[in-house]
Amino acid sequence: MRRVLVAVVVTVAGLVALLSFKTHMNSSERTVGSPQSVPPLLAGEHALTGRAVPTVYGPVQVRVVERSRTIVGVNILQHPAETTMDIQIGQFAFPRLVGETLTAQSARIDSVSGATYTSKGYISSLQSALDEKGALDNRA
Repeated sequence: MRRVLVAVVVTVAGLVALLSFKTHMNSSERTVGSPQSVPPLLAGEHALTGRAVPTVYGPVQVRVVERSRTIVGVNILQHPAETTMDIQIGQFAFPRLVGETLTAQSARIDSVSGATYTSKGYISSLQSALDEKGALDNRA
């Protein structure tokens, strides 16, 4: 009788936990966190905005700041921020991705483990900004 009671309690607790789990909405229903405040450009700097790349959890969009053909900064314009987990992943992943970008001076960087979708969105948006730069360089 005692085992049956424990089994029932564990089953009910598991069902409550499962039913209280909040799933992600599809991207058409999602509201993305407010964009990061973008600092003004200094003399000699110019910005290139990447496209907003849809991910499973929401769009990711970056702005690349260059000075003398060198990447000196990356601003996160859009990122998934619907759940606490989305925010925590962004706080963990974006500083690492930006640091790798500044070191590599390209979009050839590694994804952050545990933030694969966010990393892929970041890298795709970064590459689209750098492609825009290439198009501008080719016109000049």
